[in-house]
Amino acid sequence: MSETATGPTALASQYSAQVAGDLERNLKEQERIGGEIEALQAQLTALQQDHAILVNVQQALGLPASPADPSPASGAAVPAPRRGKAAAAPARKKQAQAGKSAAPARKRNRKSTAEAPAAQSAQPTLVDLVREHLTGQSEPRSAAEITTALEQLHPERIVKSTVVRTTLEGLVAKNQAQRTKQGTSVYYTTPDTAAPADSSEQSG
Repeated sequence: MSETATGPTALASQYSAQVAGDLERNLKEQERIGGEIEALQAQLTALQQDHAILVNVQQALGLPASPADPSPASGAAVPAPRRGKAAAAPARKKQAQAGKSAAPARKRNRKSTAEAPAAQSAQPTLVDLVREHLTGQSEPRSAAEITTALEQLHPERIVKSTVVRTTLEGLVAKNQAQRTKQGTSVYYTTPDTAAPADSSEQSG
């Protein structure tokens, strides 16, 4: 009887040690992947912030929106590697919790991005302001002078000289402004041929 009793006991202790080892490895793997998910989530958040800034600059320049604009929520779900049933259950639970916490953030992002274009559509774009300012000037103006004038005329807006210069170059490319160089300085004016060009375009 003693030999038959020791057999199952030894087998049970062997399984117990194996399960304990598997559990320890499972927990370590969960910690490692959890750390990777946090790092990826931080990278995703930074990319989403950069995306929002770039969209604002794009709208300020009056450029058309990119058709392949990715959704802020895309890439948020990081697939977990396939593991055993015991390991998959906590992973699914973690993903469900992460999904719940990410949902309000995505709703907030959608709301803020929806409000931004509405607010911008109510006021003229930077392209319109720069073109209007150039039209009212009788002498050439530098990008810095135009930036200073727009800051004084529209104190509620953030006007950066780099964006103004890019906007001016865009107007030059569309033949809606002329660039002249005096020494090392660059000045911009409205083209003398702007009106005939516009009328010919409309007639064509």
